[in-house]
Amino acid sequence: MKRIAVLTSGGDAPGMNAAVRAIVRKGIYEGFEVYGINYGFAGLVSGDIRKLTPKDVSDTIGRGGTFLYSARFPEFAQREGQEKGIEQLKKFGIEGLVVIGGDGSYRGAVALTKLGFPTVGVPGTIDNDIPGTDYTIGFDTAINTVLEAIDRLRDTATSHVRTFIVEVMGRNAGDIALWTGIGSGAEQILIPEHDYSIENVANEIKRGRENGKKHTIIVLAEGVMSGDELARKLWEHDEDFHTRVTVLGHVQRGGSPTARDRVLASQFGSKAVDLLKDGIGGVAVGIIGDKVIYSDIVDLLENGKHLPNLDLYQLNKEISF
Repeated sequence: MKRIAVLTSGGDAPGMNAAVRAIVRKGIYEGFEVYGINYGFAGLVSGDIRKLTPKDVSDTIGRGGTFLYSARFPEFAQREGQEKGIEQLKKFGIEGLVVIGGDGSYRGAVALTKLGFPTVGVPGTIDNDIPGTDYTIGFDTAINTVLEAIDRLRDTATSHVRTFIVEVMGRNAGDIALWTGIGSGAEQILIPEHDYSIENVANEIKRGRENGKKHTIIVLAEGVMSGDELARKLWEHDEDFHTRVTVLGHVQRGGSPTARDRVLASQFGSKAVDLLKDGIGGVAVGIIGDKVIYSDIVDLLENGKHLPNLDLYQLNKEISF
């Protein structure tokens, strides 16, 4: 194998640039020519491919987003699009591909794998919802961004004796809500993976007030419902909650990656190159405990399931009263 390529796909995540940087520099160190594919699978199919040098990734380790850009490209779900992508890779003499992204990106990597092209998946998503790894690139940065916002909101919630609902990202996973809820001292956390009732949420607010709390912070994962919907339901239950909603939105994806995300991205990128060097494709890298590992990407996508640490949910109930 002489030439490898890398693309970033789906939602951007802080640390993607650090991963690309590691792939480029480790690849060149190992004797590869490394190519970058712009705009994800859309760029792959259109042939928007360029050779990368160490200079191209200079000073990118601390930049958020992805300098290779990203784009949604549902057409890649079709066999025709996948075959066009492989044709472009062969046209450039590329023999191995690293795909950085989340669930949708992994589906594209699986499609290429099933067509026989050596592909390695690198988990890059703030949602932390990829099986086969404890953490994904971008998660740590995102939760620190959310924490800073909630700390600021608590100041005004305290001043005005209000209930603040903070809606956070995560798609159908509750990891962001869990970690930021505990880290911010939130009174309640609502996630898709755990049952809840509006009556219990309302009763907890009342119980807190009876215990002397003059404000409440509820961290809501977007996979449960919208912040506005929860506020409406609470208002119907009791108008005296003085509920306010903050939707943090895409600000959670931006910003300079934390040290943890930079190191994790560098480890993942380096491991991906090692795997391709050894002729191993059809896998995805991850981290379990402190060890960087790899797993069969087809098995991960078809049989794996990410579950948040529900012990954290119970912990918050025990210490947030």
